[in-house]
Amino acid sequence: MFDGRFRTSIERAIRPVGERLGRTRLAADHLTLLGVVVAAAAAVAIGAGELRLGFALVVLSALPDLLDGALAKASGQASQRGAFFDSVVDRVSDSVVLGGVAWHVATAHDPRLTVLPFAVMATSMLVSYQRAKAESLGLDARGGLMERAERIVALCIGLLFPPVLLWVLWLMLVLTTFTAVQRFVKVWRQAAVGPLVAERQAMRRTRRESRRGERRTDRRRARRRRRLFEE
Repeated sequence: MFDGRFRTSIERAIRPVGERLGRTRLAADHLTLLGVVVAAAAAVAIGAGELRLGFALVVLSALPDLLDGALAKASGQASQRGAFFDSVVDRVSDSVVLGGVAWHVATAHDPRLTVLPFAVMATSMLVSYQRAKAESLGLDARGGLMERAERIVALCIGLLFPPVLLWVLWLMLVLTTFTAVQRFVKVWRQAAVGPLVAERQAMRRTRRESRRGERRTDRRRARRRRRLFEE
């Protein structure tokens, strides 16, 4: 939900920060790795029962993840490899933090309730997988009530107010499951008109290639004119 409504505004706001970071020798992958290291520290703090410290570290781990894309674009480092690396590290960070939550629940509450954070983790992975698989098929599975940004915000509320942590985890599980159902229905409906979608995508690719060809032809003509003038 946040991703669809506020992503453009957030990217516009952090673009100057990315441009400043782009003047340094820092690479986007460095920020991505920093994020997962801080997430691991957050998991240790949460597992040890230091939930407020865990909250602060979870927030800090989100900042590199927010800035690595802006840095990649500002420094010209944006690539498929970087996007893949960032996506994989995000899943690792989420799993590590929820593992720390499970450890805390096992020690501070009923050990049987450790299934709760792991269920949140499983449904979160399902939501991410649905998007990845849909995009590999040329379909769109974005959106839903509980995407990654919402999960981080909800977990931070639970860490900041420990008495409601279990209730927050239950809410996350329900809303993440609902999001998985939303995405399934969305992709299912698109797949029902798969040939039409594929035809539209083919038409878009043809138009893009045609425009590129026209731009290349225009550049060749411009170079020929310059050579004529130089002669």
